Amino acid sequence: MVHEKVYVVGVGLTKIDRWYTKSARELFAEAMTKAIDDAGGIKPKALVVGNMTSSVLMEQDSLGALMADYSGLRGIPAFKVEAACGSGGAAFYAGYSLVASGLVDIVAVGGVEKLTEKLTAHATQALAQAADAEYEVFYGASFTGLNALVARLYMSRFNYTSEDLAYWPLRMHEYGASNPYAQLRRKVTLEQIIKSPIVADPLRLFDCSPLGDGAAVVLLVRGEELARKIARETGRDVLVQVAGVGMATDSVDLGSRRDLLTMDSTVVAAKKAYTMARIESKDVDVVELHDAFSITGFISLEDLGFAEKGSSVKLWKEGRFAKGDKPEVNLSGGLKARGHPVGATGVYQIAEITMQLRGDFPGLKASDPEIGLAHNIGGIATFSTVVILKRKT
Repeated sequence: MVHEKVYVVGVGLTKIDRWYTKSARELFAEAMTKAIDDAGGIKPKALVVGNMTSSVLMEQDSLGALMADYSGLRGIPAFKVEAACGSGGAAFYAGYSLVASGLVDIVAVGGVEKLTEKLTAHATQALAQAADAEYEVFYGASFTGLNALVARLYMSRFNYTSEDLAYWPLRMHEYGASNPYAQLRRKVTLEQIIKSPIVADPLRLFDCSPLGDGAAVVLLVRGEELARKIARETGRDVLVQVAGVGMATDSVDLGSRRDLLTMDSTVVAAKKAYTMARIESKDVDVVELHDAFSITGFISLEDLGFAEKGSSVKLWKEGRFAKGDKPEVNLSGGLKARGHPVGATGVYQIAEITMQLRGDFPGLKASDPEIGLAHNIGGIATFSTVVILKRKT
């Protein structure tokens, strides 16, 4: 049983972009430096790095040691965690465990991805490896294609159209335009979305998150005394506590799923996190959830307990989950507009929720939140991680 509480005391992010002029190690060192500065100069004693494609696109293993060394932390324990596009959330799960167990009292959890190291076709193939190599990828299935199948089934079962799905990216681009870290900082119209090219029917270009590079780091410490000391030194009067964590898995292939329209791993991970934090979904004020595709965002709302099955699209079109509602969802612009540097995405989400709870998020700010949730998945919810953060004064 965990007795000492764990706190997020520092965050560091890079802008997500196609960074042809910056390497992964340069991006990561930038995020690490920002996180250490944000925490008043305190340095981590261990490092966990979330990453999906370094072996394939960067031809680089030994990523934990590489990032530690290049960040000026040579010698500390460091390792990479891979859970497809849920690698960031899985890295946080591992890093939290190191701190909560008492093994290490200050841990950096980072995520980094360089999807522009190769051509788009190579990146698409690398991302497809999140699916089942023998039963899906072998037959030519892409990650976008598999999500399109889910979207078609959802639309058929609940009587929606592709134009209905377009309301997700419409709002995400509006929010992302205010986020200085976002890759796509521009508003779009509904007409632009529904006239954009089809990538995999019914998913259009604007239904899909972009390819991009980025790095994010959060610093975790064990015990309120240390967290308060850092808060005083940085001039803050708010602590951000890790109140609940949950992680679960499902089958890699879609064909053996219990229900294609329910991400069982998200349902289970959310239940674990809610129980640990001693809250219910109705208590959550601000959310960063995984919307790699429009359909993923809508299903995530339902599986996290914020909407009944099949109702999220209707509610979203009516204005629910927007700024001023409860919960406020993806004020960063989400994966759709903020961007999706896959192995780093889960860490971006946790950093964004941390800043929302502290009140210093540089984009669209939440309405005085006390409880935040970050939701990161790998594959089509083959992995799901849910993290609950609480503001403490």
